[in-house]
Amino acid sequence: MLLVSDVHGASGALARVAASGEPLLILGDLINFIDYRDNSGILSDVVGQAFTDDLVRLRTAGEYAAASALWGRYTGGREREVRAGFDAAVTDAYEEIVDAIAGAEVYVTYGNVDRPDLMREILHAPNRFVDTEVIEIDGQRIDIAGGGMRALGTPGEVSEEQMAAKLSQLGPVDILCTHVPPAIPALARDVVGGQTKSFRSVLDYIEEHQPRFHYFGDIHQPQAVAWTIGRTQCRNVGYFRATGRPYRHDPDI
Repeated sequence: MLLVSDVHGASGALARVAASGEPLLILGDLINFIDYRDNSGILSDVVGQAFTDDLVRLRTAGEYAAASALWGRYTGGREREVRAGFDAAVTDAYEEIVDAIAGAEVYVTYGNVDRPDLMREILHAPNRFVDTEVIEIDGQRIDIAGGGMRALGTPGEVSEEQMAAKLSQLGPVDILCTHVPPAIPALARDVVGGQTKSFRSVLDYIEEHQPRFHYFGDIHQPQAVAWTIGRTQCRNVGYFRATGRPYRHDPDI
């Protein structure tokens, strides 16, 4: 069984992984809204590279009010046009991902940049959209709970309370998969971007039920990629857009 997260539009590398014939789990963030290494992505495709550079510069400097004002000046009076541009670009991005995994056994959940409604609509058998559902692969019970932490109000974000409600529906499993890490500082902090993203409810679930493994993504440059909580082996499966490499589950670790 292979796992990837934070694909962010890397459809070519994803197609190579899907062609391996092994079951594949994708733990969210399929589309590339913006790659902060060079500001490429859907945002710059729709609003232009120069505008995106200015927006990122302001946000990186912590000038959020100025960034909001800049966005307001750009979209003012043409909100429908801008939304239509984003909708078309996001749909094209998902269709490219679907083409990359066509015919493979792939289980997909969503992250903070994703549109779960659109993912449900576009994915088709044998690919499966999975959220708060226990599946079985090679005799192992696996729960996959999607959703990213609240930050910008994107459709793929969920609150701490919503994640807790998702996990409360489940009993013990062998493997827990989420997009966001548990609330362990070394797993949750991006050492490059400086952001910390985690769910306390994920840590609570792990401490209570002690699944053998917990896999997640979201943090592109984590302080630590692996951690042990009781008997649970926690692992960040990697920033797939940058590495192009899946993580192979080893039940014997």
